[in-house]
Amino acid sequence: MKVLVVGSGGREHALIWKLSQSPEVQAIYCAPGNGGISELAEPVEIGPEDLEALAEFAETKDVDLTIVGPEGPLAKGIVDVFEKRGLRIFGPGKAAARLESSKAFAKTLMKKYHVPTGQFAVFDDAQAARAYVRQVGAPIVVKADGLCGGKGTIVASTLSEALGAIDLLMEDHIFKQAGERIVVEERLQGEEASIIVLTDGTTAVPLLTSQDHKRLLDHDKGPNTGGMGAYAPAPVVTDALAKQIMTQVIHPTLKGLANEGILFRGVLYAGLMMTPEGPKVLEYNVRFGDPELQAILPLLKSDLVSLLDDTVEGRLSADHCEWQEGSCVCVVLASQGYPGEYQIGKEIKGLDKLKGREGVAVFHGGTKRDRNRFVTWGGRVLNVVATDVDIESAVKKVYRAIDDISYEGMVYRKDIAWRAMKKPITR
Repeated sequence: MKVLVVGSGGREHALIWKLSQSPEVQAIYCAPGNGGISELAEPVEIGPEDLEALAEFAETKDVDLTIVGPEGPLAKGIVDVFEKRGLRIFGPGKAAARLESSKAFAKTLMKKYHVPTGQFAVFDDAQAARAYVRQVGAPIVVKADGLCGGKGTIVASTLSEALGAIDLLMEDHIFKQAGERIVVEERLQGEEASIIVLTDGTTAVPLLTSQDHKRLLDHDKGPNTGGMGAYAPAPVVTDALAKQIMTQVIHPTLKGLANEGILFRGVLYAGLMMTPEGPKVLEYNVRFGDPELQAILPLLKSDLVSLLDDTVEGRLSADHCEWQEGSCVCVVLASQGYPGEYQIGKEIKGLDKLKGREGVAVFHGGTKRDRNRFVTWGGRVLNVVATDVDIESAVKKVYRAIDDISYEGMVYRKDIAWRAMKKPITR
């Protein structure tokens, strides 16, 4: 089987790492890829949102399956473009991708089909949004409707911060068209967790639960980022809670989409808050989480290609996923200045020391191969991953591995998985 992976980050490197272990796979292409990915897949110099060029490449190379990593191509309709040509591709179509590309659409769908979520209101007019915020008060959450690379959510603790957030999104246009419409919603209290399922539109197969760390700094301080680390499984989601989430969130969402005439095939990701009233949806994604996937795939025993293939063909079975025991922790190494301006081209040292180390993997995010060395080439540079028998052992192992890596301006959190360290891991 020939496989094309679309994307260039740590998530795509993790996908390719796992795909390369399948006896079904003979060749892997990645568009556009990165420095580390080039060791496992043939890089293709096509941007992830150049949909026609990607489809042309897949057709020319007789690619058997295309797997889309980031949300941008999905929101633009890459699945529709490929399917019109008769090409097999993993992911939801443009209509289904609105679950992520429009927070207003997602919240409205949740309300209509009684999926538990926070109270909200949608605004196209800044003055009306300000009046609403003054009425309901703070703390409150202000979100850009469109895609912002995981950075379009502003948690406002005061009325002044909330009004400032509205100005940033709707007046200053810091996220351009993505912030022309906003969602203002109540700030939910509790512990967050991620539920990611594969679905062929009918059957939904959950992956391991996970927990992301969005804030840049330790103790959940600093600005939101695309994710500074993750771990799996997340003990906050007990077996009983997992069943409740499937019953009250995942299945009603898929049924609601079907009722709207929308078939959803691919990845459905629910970001949840475990509130005193039960799990409530913060937002949906329609692709694998990054860095959550990097903490999930090392524990997957099943053949990933078979799982994705069955999803595309509409033949998923609830017993398809097998998992190994233990825990996995992923820590993101970033560039100084991220998520704002940062420098690139800094030489990365120490990666050779980790090759072959048991239970340790390094997935490249923003890197470039420069002759026989790697240099930084993005905000989130590397994902260092460790698996072990329990969360405490995995945490120790991952930070020992990080001690061997260095580059100018390296930034990372020292407290990934701190919530899980307080309680036993259960599945």
